Amino acid sequence: MFKRIILFLITNAAILVLLTITMQLFGISGYLDRSGVGIDLKGLLVFAVVIGFGGSFISLAMSKWSAKFATGAKVISQPRDEQEKRIVGMVQNQAKQARIGMPDVAVYDSPEINAFATGMNRNNALVAVSTGLLANMNESETEAVLAHEVSHIANGDMITLALIQGVINTFVFILARLFGHFVDRVIFKNQRGHGIAFWVSTIIAEIILAVLASIIVMWFSRQREFRADAGAASLVGKEKMIAALQKLQKAYQPSQLPDQIRAFGVSGGQGVGLKRLFSSHPPLEERIQALI
Repeated sequence: MFKRIILFLITNAAILVLLTITMQLFGISGYLDRSGVGIDLKGLLVFAVVIGFGGSFISLAMSKWSAKFATGAKVISQPRDEQEKRIVGMVQNQAKQARIGMPDVAVYDSPEINAFATGMNRNNALVAVSTGLLANMNESETEAVLAHEVSHIANGDMITLALIQGVINTFVFILARLFGHFVDRVIFKNQRGHGIAFWVSTIIAEIILAVLASIIVMWFSRQREFRADAGAASLVGKEKMIAALQKLQKAYQPSQLPDQIRAFGVSGGQGVGLKRLFSSHPPLEERIQALI
């Protein structure tokens, strides 16, 4: 799961920087100047909201497509064997229990034990499992992992993450430009319009602030893991979810999921100390303990 948030953050930062450069090239940014002297704060706020939430929701809208493209996941349109029939049936039953639309169910080729969920909303989602998970987990463990992913969807984690990222993007957009304005006016003494110092310092500030803001997103990600585990325990039973987490703990290896979907996998990083601030998942032992 760890990778998805990392790429989600990188995508958002890249979109913000790209939009900043585009605004400059097309002269859109000039509308944010008040008579060429100062920043129009009202105009800046409107631009920040549109661009901040725009970048976040573009990432969300592309999430299913980008996840399938990045992992090579193949949606099961017609089960080819009993195993595929079984996992589709599990997801179908869990989706009904959780009162969400039936997600697409997919399998991707990877030796690691992992699965992920993503999508635009509760009724247009994707649940994918690795071939490594199908080969190494028994039926009850697989059922628990699928329930964990269905719980992510039912909890609205994808849309909530997008909203949080949109708010963060908005603040990053505004604060970066205020910083750039300060550098341009106070340090470089540019009194009209915005010079190169404004754009360079704004882009640098956007990158730094986006990294710092990711701490907030990662904190939310860790909390939603506990909620998804609890949701899975409610759907299939606490013992099955604990057994699945213990299997992941025993066979733990760093996630090989692509960046844009790693954060929505069932298995994530094991960050400690400062590294934990940027970890999308709490340690597996803490997740197990929370269910006991």
